[in-house]
Amino acid sequence: MASHPSTALTLGRGMTRSTLKISQHQLSSSHPSSLVIRRCFSAKLSNNNTTSSRERVVILGSGWAGYAVARNLDKSKFEPIVVSPRSYFVFTPLLASTAVGTLEFRTILEPVRRLPGVGFCQGWAEDIDFSNKTVRVESNAADDPASKTVVPADPTGPPGRGAKIKGDVFDISYDKLIIACGAYSQTFGIQGVREHAHFLRDIGDARRLRLRVLSLFEQCAIPETDENNTQPHLTDDDKRTLLHFAIVGGGPTGIEYAAELHDLIYDDLAKIYPQLLPFVSITVYDVAPKVLPMFDQALATYAMNTFARQGINVKTQHHLERIRPADGHLGKEHGALSIKIKEYGDKEVGAGAVVWSTGLMANPLIQKLAGKEFTLPANHSRYPSPVDSPLPIRRLARDRRTGSLLTDEFLRAQYHTPNTPTVASPTDGNNNVASVTTTGQSQSQSQSQPLEDVFVIGDCSQLTPSDPAIQPQFLPKTAQVASQQALHLARTLNRNQIAIRPFKFKNWGTMTYLGSWKAIHQSSADELRGWVAWVLWRGAYLTKSMSVRNKILVPVYWFISWLFGRGISRF
Repeated sequence: MASHPSTALTLGRGMTRSTLKISQHQLSSSHPSSLVIRRCFSAKLSNNNTTSSRERVVILGSGWAGYAVARNLDKSKFEPIVVSPRSYFVFTPLLASTAVGTLEFRTILEPVRRLPGVGFCQGWAEDIDFSNKTVRVESNAADDPASKTVVPADPTGPPGRGAKIKGDVFDISYDKLIIACGAYSQTFGIQGVREHAHFLRDIGDARRLRLRVLSLFEQCAIPETDENNTQPHLTDDDKRTLLHFAIVGGGPTGIEYAAELHDLIYDDLAKIYPQLLPFVSITVYDVAPKVLPMFDQALATYAMNTFARQGINVKTQHHLERIRPADGHLGKEHGALSIKIKEYGDKEVGAGAVVWSTGLMANPLIQKLAGKEFTLPANHSRYPSPVDSPLPIRRLARDRRTGSLLTDEFLRAQYHTPNTPTVASPTDGNNNVASVTTTGQSQSQSQSQPLEDVFVIGDCSQLTPSDPAIQPQFLPKTAQVASQQALHLARTLNRNQIAIRPFKFKNWGTMTYLGSWKAIHQSSADELRGWVAWVLWRGAYLTKSMSVRNKILVPVYWFISWLFGRGISRF
């Protein structure tokens, strides 16, 4: 019986010295009529020390953390490979601007493959074998490039009709692993959110939301269709429902989108659809007593007063319980939604679009890794382990409250022995093992030990100092934290000072756009509001744009939008 020929697969740009040896076979299906086809590749990296002495660093994720660390690693010492389902980095602070046409989508994108000396694999990290130092990846290069920012209801699907077609599966070995796979939008299990709400975490979300807003105005602008002009296509109440934009979440993302949407409607669409302005309304719902909880009371109050003057409604202490399609032709033909809010009893609120921005939940890969038992590599005898057990069973430490993986102050993943008593309960409510909690830090810290060569940064990490005497610092899940962690890790790896300089977060302040050229800014040095804060907001985001190309394109499109108006074409 002839064996399958070996094939050399180059992973990407800058990887001419190392290739993957592929042995291909097709898995047999447990169901004869199943349409699920899975091709599995077993790949071993050629260990040719004569051609390359660089250490291979596999980076999971192309967000703020993953992209920045790949960009700043010394390519003469390391061979970085980025594994991500999307082939680009998104400058998320300006995502709301693209959703309303102030900026074009490509002005906030950075292709990963344009990073010199960085390899790239487009796919999902399925699993990690810490014992053999390999990552299993499922390719999604043939999938829809529009990102998915919520966990799918059924990631695999049953065999047969509607089943998900699996991509090519292969293993990538690593010398060092950086887990920076981010997080998903948190839906809290509320009925209808996953199916009907819009999210704003990636470029696909912004594009869908932009098309929906423009579509609603076009639908409401359709003239009367009756011959005698006596029967309107949509009643006034129908138009009020369709042109009601509900934004759930009073954090910076929700507030900035409400502000950008207000600017789009009253600066641009008002000139095109003046007859529809009386029907337009924007409402921000939040469960907290105030919006923008990261700002002090004075700035938060200024934001709410600014919204009130602009006609944006802010409803605090409102609990959304369900989203469903509206009854009748409004829901079937126009996609209107009905929102059930606890404080309103059985009365439902109609809306043309619901934007969901309420927080983050753990990536499914992180949940899987937290419940995974593994042994340390046999050649890593320097790892702390019990004397009587040469290959003890280990498990990654996880924060029960956030679902993130715990790291020490050097950003190394933490592990512990499962049979050692910990503070955590056996499950976290989703049938996932919650290994270590952030309560009782002295006990959990004394049991956890660093997993060398494995680092966790960004939204999927939670820093806990290894010294029990040091109070843990709970860092927000923001781009500012992720980028600082990435830069710190790249520098320590380049200098081979991994366990010398601990990571310390420097808070450079928080900014939020409020619309009509007004913003608020808060830092330890100052508090700004109004037009001055808006200038700082735009200047800071412009300087933080990654490439020179986008540093040029962003102000150009700002000027074009100011001079000619925002883009309102649907495509």
